[in-house]
Amino acid sequence: MNQKADDVPSVHLRRIDPDRNMARFYVLSIQPTLFGGASLIRNWGRIGSNGQAMMETFDESDNAGRALARLERVKRKRGYQAL
Repeated sequence: MNQKADDVPSVHLRRIDPDRNMARFYVLSIQPTLFGGASLIRNWGRIGSNGQAMMETFDESDNAGRALARLERVKRKRGYQAL
């Protein structure tokens, strides 16, 4: 992959299903750490709310990029679409 954390754009996904009263968002982004690694930041929740956040830190930015790609793939399989 060989991408630096700065090169990976954030991913904004949403899933809206009026029949199920579902309006969700999921945001994935990578931020560099002070020690040369990278953190994968996840934000999710109902559209219109602040939602929740979780940070996962990796020693190498390549690993964070792979984790971002994997999570994006999983969310898209569940019906999330890019904004």
